[in-house]
Amino acid sequence: MDDTARLSETEIGDYHREGWVIPRFRLPPDEVRAMVDALDELIAANPGVRPEKLVSAHVEGDNGEGVRGSARFLALARDPRIVELVSGAIGDDVILWGCHVFCKPAGHGYETPGHQDGHYWPIRPLANCTVWVALEPSTRANGCLRVIPRSHRDKVLHPHLHEDRVELTLNQRMAEGTFDERDAVDLELEPGQMSLHDVYMIHGAEANRSTQRRTGVALRYMPATSVFERDIRPSDGKTGVAVNFSQRLLRGVDRSGRNDFEVGHRRRG
Repeated sequence: MDDTARLSETEIGDYHREGWVIPRFRLPPDEVRAMVDALDELIAANPGVRPEKLVSAHVEGDNGEGVRGSARFLALARDPRIVELVSGAIGDDVILWGCHVFCKPAGHGYETPGHQDGHYWPIRPLANCTVWVALEPSTRANGCLRVIPRSHRDKVLHPHLHEDRVELTLNQRMAEGTFDERDAVDLELEPGQMSLHDVYMIHGAEANRSTQRRTGVALRYMPATSVFERDIRPSDGKTGVAVNFSQRLLRGVDRSGRNDFEVGHRRRG
């Protein structure tokens, strides 16, 4: 395995202190090109879905959430190099449960409001690492990820407001005055680079008004000491996000003994 495909002690320290890190490891150019081809096929297979809202893209075929997913995104999420990075952040027992493709078209890509991922997910105790993989240049101009460093430290979920605006990738926004935009850091990434961020960290992204498409694949991993509590409806069901995501144990064991590895999986006869 590539020696850079694991978090260094410095990177682990940065992740826990700042709430995010951009590791040294990046996908090789040929693998990025292959994933861009997979992205274009995914978009073509979902003509009625906004490309910022390709949820559970790793579930092949009709995933029950209005998207026809692709096994190529599951292969990306299961990549041993990426799983190794994640284990440096959350430990050796790693569960994959989500994959959301955020593809912002040039000129009219939707905004992602400032939010905390933990507001959406019924994981208890709340713990998760999202790996955001850039398939195309992600810059200030085309709406790269913006983070509020150290906003995860107190492990507090702040109030969110529900919005019904069509031009948003998500419908929950942090309440006014919860954080200072002047503290934001833009995570500009080249194709193949990735960032990792904590479930409590405040982050978002501006709309894409540039002439360049921007695509990131958000791969979501939880430690197997936590449980995906399917009977909990985050924010009283107002997030618009389903809780029937499929889980896959990628490394270690299910320490909780309660996670469900059957929901969302097709049975083979």
